[in-house]
Amino acid sequence: MAKALSRKTRILILDEPTASLTESETKNLMDILRELKAEGVTCIYISHRIVEVFNLADRVTVLRDGNAVGTAALSQLTESRIISMMVGRELGELYPKVKHTPGKTVLSVENLSAEDPSREGIMRLKDISFEVREGEILGISGLVGAGRTELAECLFGAFKGKVTGKVRLFNKEIKINNPIDAIKCGLSLLSEDRKRYGLVLNMNVMENITLSALSKMPGIFLNKNEEIKSSNSFVQSLRIKTPSLEVKVRNLSGGNQQKVVLGKWLFTSPRILFLDEPTRGIDVGAKVEIYNIMNELINQGVAVVMISSELPEILGMSDRIIIITKGRIAAELRGEGTTQEQIMYYATGGN
Repeated sequence: MAKALSRKTRILILDEPTASLTESETKNLMDILRELKAEGVTCIYISHRIVEVFNLADRVTVLRDGNAVGTAALSQLTESRIISMMVGRELGELYPKVKHTPGKTVLSVENLSAEDPSREGIMRLKDISFEVREGEILGISGLVGAGRTELAECLFGAFKGKVTGKVRLFNKEIKINNPIDAIKCGLSLLSEDRKRYGLVLNMNVMENITLSALSKMPGIFLNKNEEIKSSNSFVQSLRIKTPSLEVKVRNLSGGNQQKVVLGKWLFTSPRILFLDEPTRGIDVGAKVEIYNIMNELINQGVAVVMISSELPEILGMSDRIIIITKGRIAAELRGEGTTQEQIMYYATGGN
């Protein structure tokens, strides 16, 4: 951002500039863009976050499937109208939350602590204890850097630093030293950076879906027919838009790439599915489809743990909400009746 501004530009193009910014950093960016506008700089602001569009834009152009479907002054648009233009139809409930009845405890975590791998003695997580129940969506909220992603990485065996504490699966203590151990125990993690940690971009759709459970392809060699059959079933059930199974996954849209990652983890038949920023950088229609998939998994008895920076998403989909601040659990709240203000109070250090 600083580099772009240093060039005394007249037209500034911003592509998802707030994807990894905190709330305060996003506000600062908005203030800067308003100042640039007052100085005569033209900004083209690309974003999936409709609230940012309403806070900033004068005119809006909506793109769908590579085509411009409409341009209008912001004063002529409503949020629901923009959403319907984006997805090509009217969306009923943006967060299709279904009332769940949680079952028995699937996963229990006791006094989990994690040391920063690059700074000895600096703790990223401190005495984390919580439970995950069968058939529920547990939301994990907090500011960027609070330790949310590190928590998921620890439980999945992907954290590089020293980890202590006890983890029990169905009341039996387990040791997870690496992601292979986690997958064998029925844990899956959809990471926040799908291109870096979720996909092999030069491999095709089929290969990415089956990558985490090749043992399900019986035979001495990889059974191609079984691989095609299995991957095609996920393409259909997740409604992945791809010309064929042979298309390299790097050529798909962000939403369809995310569905491929989700298909990969569903292929492992998880008992507990960790979703770290599952709707980051995807359009509203794809978001709703992922929310519906989450509800389907819950109905099948899978426990879903959703980490998200989007407060409406956390409130709209979670049965319970855990808020992490500076590596500790600051509060645990019911999903129903909780407000954004309450979450931010605890996330920013409220006691």
